[in-house]
Amino acid sequence: MSEQFTHIPVLLNETLALLAPERGGIFVDGTLGGGGHAEAVLSRLPQAGRLVGIDRDWEAVHAAGDRLSSFGSRFTALHGNFFDMKALLTAVGIAEVNGILLDLGVSSHQLDTQERGFSYKTDAPLDMRMDQGARLSAKDIINTYSEAELTRIFFAYGEERFSRRIADKICHAREQYPIETTLQLAQIVRDAIPGKYRNEPQHPARRTFQALRIEVNSELSGLDQAVEQACDLLQKGGRLCIITFHSLEDRIVKQAFRRFENPCTCPPSAPICICGKQPKAKILTKKPLTASAEEEAQNSRSTSAKLRCIEKI
Repeated sequence: MSEQFTHIPVLLNETLALLAPERGGIFVDGTLGGGGHAEAVLSRLPQAGRLVGIDRDWEAVHAAGDRLSSFGSRFTALHGNFFDMKALLTAVGIAEVNGILLDLGVSSHQLDTQERGFSYKTDAPLDMRMDQGARLSAKDIINTYSEAELTRIFFAYGEERFSRRIADKICHAREQYPIETTLQLAQIVRDAIPGKYRNEPQHPARRTFQALRIEVNSELSGLDQAVEQACDLLQKGGRLCIITFHSLEDRIVKQAFRRFENPCTCPPSAPICICGKQPKAKILTKKPLTASAEEEAQNSRSTSAKLRCIEKI
């Protein structure tokens, strides 16, 4: 199983330089996935250092346990959502940490495992659940959400300009037969998009599938609070690194980091600050770090990645 999870960690060198695990202490990988980032962090941690990995996918938790078993008690894998990081860490006796990494979005393993239903390139049951114990699947959404609800999520989470046309086409199609597979849905989306836009470099169903995945896994609702919680868990001098893959989640992270550095809510015209809110972190990446041309050539999934980092003060 661990071999199935092998993947190329995105922005690995940049992440390690910012996270600086050689400082020692307790680190958290809140999106364990294939364990590539976690292994690199553990390899650089002093002997007394410790890393806790969190993932909502049981397959990832088990695979990482196998892959990182050589680190013994220095590595702990927890099943759960990093949205609940504070409670998960409290349960294993950890109140504060020295570094946190969040690599947002779907893992390479989930994309590449056909039966998980994340990809529009191969036929599989419509699923898209990162936690396979979760109730809601992509099939449920496509076959039960109203046309207005589908339009909303396609536009809000996929930034799809043809969201209304796609939702209408889906609702008409499901009156004839249930929509149950990825290629069924991909073809419906393709047919809904005006002909001149069907042959663009990116697949016409890409934005719809992204929106569905976000809705299934509630990736954005609560992300701001999760970032806030992660910052609060850091010791002074601790660092939080977050890798994003699309503008929606990057915007949430960027705004949260700016708020940590400059929390003042007083009007710009106020001569002095009266709100009393104090900065709790400084931004180490004034502009997000992106993949080099060399990394993009080696790993196409790094193309849209952005890395931001803060340090607790």
